[in-house]
Amino acid sequence: MIPASIFGRYARALADVVTEKGDEAAIQRDLDTYREIFRSVPALLETFDSPAVQLEAKEKVLAGLMARYPVCATMRNFLQLLLRHHRIRYFAEICDFYTKTVNERKGIAAAQVTVAGPLTEADLSRLRASLVKVTGNRVTLTVGTNPELLAGIVVQIGSTVYDGSVRTQLDEMRRRLASE
Repeated sequence: MIPASIFGRYARALADVVTEKGDEAAIQRDLDTYREIFRSVPALLETFDSPAVQLEAKEKVLAGLMARYPVCATMRNFLQLLLRHHRIRYFAEICDFYTKTVNERKGIAAAQVTVAGPLTEADLSRLRASLVKVTGNRVTLTVGTNPELLAGIVVQIGSTVYDGSVRTQLDEMRRRLASE
């Protein structure tokens, strides 16, 4: 496995080019498309990563893929660069770093929210407003459910976790009672 700093280097370079050219929407669309392609057909990444397959053959496969699923010029160059530098296998990780880099530059904090059951739009608005106050940034929410929480909410922003779940509160009470 290559270090995360390398993912970041490719992601920042792409973000720099996108910022300069102003084609963020096209790049995001292309990243999403190819992320889904590589996720749904893992044999493609295995082929691109295989030392048994010649680079010219890999380039033809990638060219065929881009002919079928067209991309903007910046994305075409980026995919070819990743292929030539043997980094295309890490496409998903580089995409994650790219999104994080772009969000940081825009002052957007990405929050992963886990709840026991679905939230209403009003609940999401209040939560977003609270997180804006805490972070000082605009906030995007990715909401998931986990019935094992029983009730409450767990929010992760970067490496910080705010755990207000009933499950955690019960575990803490159990721990305190056991130590007494």
